[in-house]
Amino acid sequence: MHNPAFLITIDTEGDNLWQKHDSITTENARYLPRFQQLCEKYGFKPVYLTNYEMAIDPFYIEFARDVIARGTAEVGMHLHAWNSPPTEPLTADDWRHKPYLIEYSDAMMREKVDYMTRLLEDTFQTKMVSHRAGRWAFDERYARLLVEYGYQVDCSVTPRVNWKTAKGAPQGDGGTDYRRFPQHAYFLDENDISREGHSPLLEVPMSIQYKHSAWMNSVKQGYDRLRGKVRSPSVHWLRPMGGNVETMKKVVEQTLTQGNDYVEYMLHSSEYMPGGSPTFQNARDIERLYADLEAFFSWLAPQVKGMTLAEYYQRKITQR
Repeated sequence: MHNPAFLITIDTEGDNLWQKHDSITTENARYLPRFQQLCEKYGFKPVYLTNYEMAIDPFYIEFARDVIARGTAEVGMHLHAWNSPPTEPLTADDWRHKPYLIEYSDAMMREKVDYMTRLLEDTFQTKMVSHRAGRWAFDERYARLLVEYGYQVDCSVTPRVNWKTAKGAPQGDGGTDYRRFPQHAYFLDENDISREGHSPLLEVPMSIQYKHSAWMNSVKQGYDRLRGKVRSPSVHWLRPMGGNVETMKKVVEQTLTQGNDYVEYMLHSSEYMPGGSPTFQNARDIERLYADLEAFFSWLAPQVKGMTLAEYYQRKITQR
């Protein structure tokens, strides 16, 4: 019997993209070695899901080449459609609206996936096999493109979360509604990504749990309906927020109790830098983050096996 896998996924992207910038900096690349060192201390192997601006940052390139050469991390693909070449305006202000890739034409989707895949593979001289969609927006067309380009793993699904109210293009339908998607890893159906199928693409959903019981959620949603509001039940993600170690432990315990053979952590690369995100705004916040990670990793390490997404895929393909 294998220990469950611990999968660390890092959306590796520009600094503080929560602010509406018209230009992007990549200073956060210089803060990744500290996190990598912590992961290696516990035998964990991060997956750096890398977008365009980071893929051309000289410091990041050197860092990523080193961890690939040492086999201590994986580089995968992450795509922010609004600034990933080739760029073609979709809205009056793409940098403000940040449209989803799934809002573009089939032809433009293909060109953007093709460009990012080639850029990463040429830069790092290794096949890209893992992927996460920008802003978590995924659909069947996207899945078929990933299969065509040889990807083996996607980790864009966020169970229990509905992104429909998060607009990209103002005229669009919003993001993807994942409320009825599986919460376990599954080889997806290219014609219905919410179902298991026979494609070669393994979906590895994020570890996300409801904050409240099913009964409490139904009461809250009934109350919302009376007030004419529509919102998803509150959830906890397996991600540090500052002082939430016990919550992260609870998410792990619930996820494993539900029969999953992995737990999946995520954070943005910029969140390891002071002022790189709204969550961790200064050096004190970052020190607290690392204290939390030490506590969480030391608790978790005896229970799990640190793996990359590519390694987890190999485990699953042998069980298929």
